[in-house]
Amino acid sequence: MKKLILMFIALLFLSATVSCSKEQEKTGEIPEMVNVNLTVNPNPGEPNKPITFAAKVTQGKEKINDAEVTFEVWRAKDANHEKMAIKHSEDGVYRLEKTFKQEGTYYIISHVTARDMHNMPMKEFTVGAPSEKEDSTTGHSMDGMNMDDQKK
Repeated sequence: MKKLILMFIALLFLSATVSCSKEQEKTGEIPEMVNVNLTVNPNPGEPNKPITFAAKVTQGKEKINDAEVTFEVWRAKDANHEKMAIKHSEDGVYRLEKTFKQEGTYYIISHVTARDMHNMPMKEFTVGAPSEKEDSTTGHSMDGMNMDDQKK
């Protein structure tokens, strides 16, 4: 009798699990993309004065406070890229303040992973006088990266 009751309970749990997963399959809604609005302030900056980088992470109207965010910063034509893990500040914003000693053209990529999605917008910015910009022959390929802001 106990075996029969245990088998009935197991069958009940199994059917509930299958029913729930089929219900999720029926909705089949594709989640909205995770959006990252990367800003550089001020741009251009000045040597030895702080520049603030902020990545506002959202999905639809929702602000994402639990994303994994890494900022990658480098001077144009420099093989040395500095990567920094960034903590959440407030309201879906991840912020870094950094000072640069050397003038030139720089780049920042925000690597953002949230809700099983990855987004990595990039910005070009200047500290003091600009230097020669990156190109495809320097080993830093820009293919596939969001360069809309550099065209403005």
